[in-house]
Amino acid sequence: MNALEIRVLSDDAATVAMLADLLIETVATGGSVSFIYPLPAEAALDFWRKSLAAAARGERVVLGAWQDGVLAGTVTLLLDFPPNQPHRAEIAKLMTGRDHRGKGVASALMRAAEALAVEKGRTLLVLDTASEEGAAGLYEKLGFRLTGEIPDFALKPHGGLTGTLIYWKRIGKDR
Repeated sequence: MNALEIRVLSDDAATVAMLADLLIETVATGGSVSFIYPLPAEAALDFWRKSLAAAARGERVVLGAWQDGVLAGTVTLLLDFPPNQPHRAEIAKLMTGRDHRGKGVASALMRAAEALAVEKGRTLLVLDTASEEGAAGLYEKLGFRLTGEIPDFALKPHGGLTGTLIYWKRIGKDR
């Protein structure tokens, strides 16, 4: 097995298709990433086309983790904020393929996103994760601090409500 390679993703048909497959798998296995099961392929493809178009405009960066030519995971770094918030970025859509979970892919993606945020002059990262079956443990291990929980924030992919946990982390030289 070759080393994990993390790189910025661009809008090409093969990449969009792999991202869509990952999103569909994540939702099917209960991942709370803004979609409801079953997620139609066209909706997943449309989401990633729009996301990568926003990346091309500099509003976000979509990172992919590759293992032996396979997209093992992805994370999005949101950068487009109002004029009074140029110092922050937000983590979104952290997903790891089922066959790559528990192997450090998510941690590597998060470290890469943080480094990229610092490179872009950001000093604060924020994110949210589902209260039930979310990635709170991972984020806390990576130094994120819990601000609080909003109950009944979103529908779970297979029905029912879940709360969301709000996290933050100071990054860069002003940590």
